[in-house]
Amino acid sequence: MSIAENRRARFDYHIEERYEAGMVLEGWEIKAVRAGQVQLTDGYVVIRDGELYLIGCRINALRSASTHVQPEADRTKKLLMHKEEIRRLIGKIEQKGFTLVPLDLHYKGGRVKAEIALAKGKAEHDKRNTEKKRDWERERGRLLRHKVATPGKH
Repeated sequence: MSIAENRRARFDYHIEERYEAGMVLEGWEIKAVRAGQVQLTDGYVVIRDGELYLIGCRINALRSASTHVQPEADRTKKLLMHKEEIRRLIGKIEQKGFTLVPLDLHYKGGRVKAEIALAKGKAEHDKRNTEKKRDWERERGRLLRHKVATPGKH
């Protein structure tokens, strides 16, 4: 079940490979995630000291959060993956100019997981082509629905 999706990532990047990573979250963050207080649009993944971190993922604290907790909405969150997978990602990022972007947050077995992608940035003309293709698909769907709705009139 999806919690939050980063639709902008699919528009701005060519997605090459997808990975699933666990997340280290605090208690107030889990409650806020369950309430849907997550924004993933500006998020990106960095590698520091052989570990993955999600930066820019905003989790807004609930008003009912504990008084002894100081919630920080833009806190850097650690992502959990096997060392071998992280080493493989580091190699690909350093060699080919890839970047890591978060695609979505979802539940798996009662835990919050992040789907991250190895991606390459799209050029401006590629973004325009994507937009044209999406607009054409939408228009084609309208035309087909219109034609099916009025079969007797040609």
